Amino acid sequence: MAVYLDCNATTPVEPEVQELVVRYFSENVGNAGSRTHEFGQQAKNAVQTAREQVASLVAAKPDEVLFTSGATESNNIALLGLTRHGEQTGRQHIVSTAIEHKAVLEPLEVLERRGFEVTLVPPDADGLVPAERVLEAIRSDTLAVSVMHVNNETGVTQPVAEIAAGLEEQHPYLHVDAAQSFGKVVDELKSPRIDLISASSHKVYGPIGVGVLIARRRRYRRPPLEPLIHGGGQERGLRPGTLPTPLIAGFGLAAELAEKNNKARREKCLAIRRQALAALQPLGIRLHGNEERLVPHVLNLSIDGLDSEAVMLSLKGLAAVSNGSACTSTSYEPSHVLQAMGLSDNEVQGAIRFSWCHLTPDVDWAAIRNTISGLQ
Repeated sequence: MAVYLDCNATTPVEPEVQELVVRYFSENVGNAGSRTHEFGQQAKNAVQTAREQVASLVAAKPDEVLFTSGATESNNIALLGLTRHGEQTGRQHIVSTAIEHKAVLEPLEVLERRGFEVTLVPPDADGLVPAERVLEAIRSDTLAVSVMHVNNETGVTQPVAEIAAGLEEQHPYLHVDAAQSFGKVVDELKSPRIDLISASSHKVYGPIGVGVLIARRRRYRRPPLEPLIHGGGQERGLRPGTLPTPLIAGFGLAAELAEKNNKARREKCLAIRRQALAALQPLGIRLHGNEERLVPHVLNLSIDGLDSEAVMLSLKGLAAVSNGSACTSTSYEPSHVLQAMGLSDNEVQGAIRFSWCHLTPDVDWAAIRNTISGLQ
């Protein structure tokens, strides 16, 4: 059976989390909005516990945690939800980067069609967007700065802490898409200057279908967001609809375990990375991304003369890997991230992403190397 090495697309679920989710689906039935009986109160308590668990991970307050269907929806609320405030204040400029996920870039395109101006800051050749370049792009009419924390394709950690520190008391709202870093790169997300954080449960060993938008108060004021859908008033009116208690409870436990076990998980991933590099380097690989800022569970690389599709096909039954973002894989296009880094067409076409986690079983890296070597 193939070993799963595509954890940036989605992670396996922690056994403890799976057990909890199943229990809430099968035994602890209840709607958190039902106030007339103990089952509803039990569900409400589970949701509140999850808010506390998620908030603790980034040093936020529980009432700043808004549950959504995932980081994509959270990104949309964070960016499109500021539309009216931007129009009313005359601040219709957004600063972001050229390597953002489509879940940010496409909402930004919507804002452009509504009359906003968007500045996309390019990365260096190593996939890092320098903080000073982002800060230099801010203008007096800048409404928001939106920067991902860890790039989903390269694994490069972006300087969100430096950007937050550089903003200080400047007016723009700072949004961080933390889909790939939530529960993994913990301390930087605790900065109180980060106003909005998006994350998904299924990237941190929780269930698919639930995420979070953390909307921090600044000087006791919440970000002036407006809902994208209406009806019901749940989640402070920003995300109406019946709360999926089993998924939320699972997400909360996943966040708690991520905070508790962060160091041990990191060490396990670093060990796998060392094994991978030792095995694959004889192939003449070229790594894509600043090695000093790579998270320990991702390698994006290409090998001269090899196309990614051919490599993935050769590894079928041995290892499940990726050649880009899972969100755009149904209609494959060359990676906009690698293109923005200035890679050649051959490097872009040949790029393979390996991503693993602490739950990954032993990997036969020698077999992977030998299989790829047979294509050279």
